[in-house]
Amino acid sequence: MGEELLALPGFWAAYLMWLSQTEEYDPVPEWADGADADAACDALGDEGHWPVFRIPFDDGHTALILGRNFPDDPETEYFITHTPSGEGMATWPPSAGIRPGPGLSWRELHHIARTPDLNAPGVQAEYARLLLLLPALGDQDVPEDAAAVLGDALVRAGVPTALAPHLAEALLADHASWEPAEWTLPAASPLSGNQEPFLGILHCDGHMSPRCGTRLAQGITREQSNRLAHALGTWPT
Repeated sequence: MGEELLALPGFWAAYLMWLSQTEEYDPVPEWADGADADAACDALGDEGHWPVFRIPFDDGHTALILGRNFPDDPETEYFITHTPSGEGMATWPPSAGIRPGPGLSWRELHHIARTPDLNAPGVQAEYARLLLLLPALGDQDVPEDAAAVLGDALVRAGVPTALAPHLAEALLADHASWEPAEWTLPAASPLSGNQEPFLGILHCDGHMSPRCGTRLAQGITREQSNRLAHALGTWPT
């Protein structure tokens, strides 16, 4: 597991700095000790230890974050397990446009963060759940209060209150991940007799997203699809 890494003093800087860093804005000197961030970065990227973070949420579902520390091409993958094999959501970083994403809408990200399964192992703190899943976000319709929600999570993670709003805005900026995408609920086909099994699962219009079409819900029954949609906070509406 990788959850023990959350206790490292430089963990959040190491985990989030690439998501918020631009030519004009370098967050690390402002809110984290450089040596702590470097140590946490080394631990996260240890080729001999691939960290796994578990984020259990409603109805037995779990979001998994796996650091795949290949020597020449490290990446982080995001999954939701609702079947033994699980379904991929996104891969970070999206270098050269070849890695799939985005994986979550803001609505789903915020809902998962707020609905921990306290009987399952993994990360239970709402702020940590939100920040861990943040790199999978790509949503062109992020609500106005998202920066405030994210800023509060950053303060709880140890970011100084005065710096948190600026960092939150940087983390939500367009440059931070894939191109922001539109998320919509599919309409029932008039020829299907309303029997399509994935009506509650949001579709993403990003062509590189594993959420494009119904792929998140492939290989499961209508009942399982409805349970997943309910656990993601998107069904029933």
